[in-house]
Amino acid sequence: MNAPFHQPPQMARANGVELCYEIFGDPAAEPLILIMGLGAQMIQWDDDFCRQLAARGFRVIRFDNRDIGQSSRLSGGKPLTALELLKLRLFKIPVKAPYRLSDMAEDTVGLMDALGITSAHLVGASMGGMIAQEIAISFPRRVRSLTSIMSTTGNPKIPGPTREATAVLMAPPPKSKEEYLARFGKTWKVLRAGSFPDDEALDPARAERTFARGLNPAGVGRQLRAILASGSRKERLRSVKAPTLVIHGTVDPLVHPAGGKDTAASIPGAKLVMIERMGHALPIQMWPQIIDAIDKHAHAASTTTMH
Repeated sequence: MNAPFHQPPQMARANGVELCYEIFGDPAAEPLILIMGLGAQMIQWDDDFCRQLAARGFRVIRFDNRDIGQSSRLSGGKPLTALELLKLRLFKIPVKAPYRLSDMAEDTVGLMDALGITSAHLVGASMGGMIAQEIAISFPRRVRSLTSIMSTTGNPKIPGPTREATAVLMAPPPKSKEEYLARFGKTWKVLRAGSFPDDEALDPARAERTFARGLNPAGVGRQLRAILASGSRKERLRSVKAPTLVIHGTVDPLVHPAGGKDTAASIPGAKLVMIERMGHALPIQMWPQIIDAIDKHAHAASTTTMH
């Protein structure tokens, strides 16, 4: 088997923003779009993870969401305050946001338009899972299958993150490159919720690459506002027709495992895979299980939808 075809990063105009994207795999293969989470660049979908998916017969497309990495940076929206979070939790007073998850869903659909893709398999992690859910609700014809990983429905009854994970999420932006590089490993140690030596060995290089592509702390704040301003999808998820797979770690410190269970319970016919010892990350040793599950699910969806 030859190494899958790889196109270097390019820019596309989508929904009024510029998105940086990259493609792995045969141009004739079925399109599979990877949507990343809050404050995470597309390279959090590891190159080798993308190659392994491409080797299963997919044209794998990853991209930087708006306000992250090399994609368009927007403006407006102040850093989130504890008071706003309290008002949201206690009095259901919504957080103000320059854009919502529905706008980010339209970004993804705009990228598909730019690439001439009528429908694709969608795989979203964390906030990316929320965006993929929005696409499945609002643009059902564009979705061949949906895989929602370590995500949730926005249901306010789901338990919140652990204290450690909250601290990671709300930490002020690093002041220097050194501080960023030091913090990267610590952050992932919390999110992985355990020791994963293969990933820890790669953290310094991953941190350097992420830093080199450009940080945008204000953008991460706007993305967080988008999540909080978008409310619950639970009721609307009942309308989802796409074959759905939900993957969640049993020890996720950021999005409680109940979030994955709630997602699967809310979408008719959804399958749920709980991965033992997995936190809020995609550790290398769990790739075989995750990639197998995505592969089987997407290919099964293709055979059932073929006319």
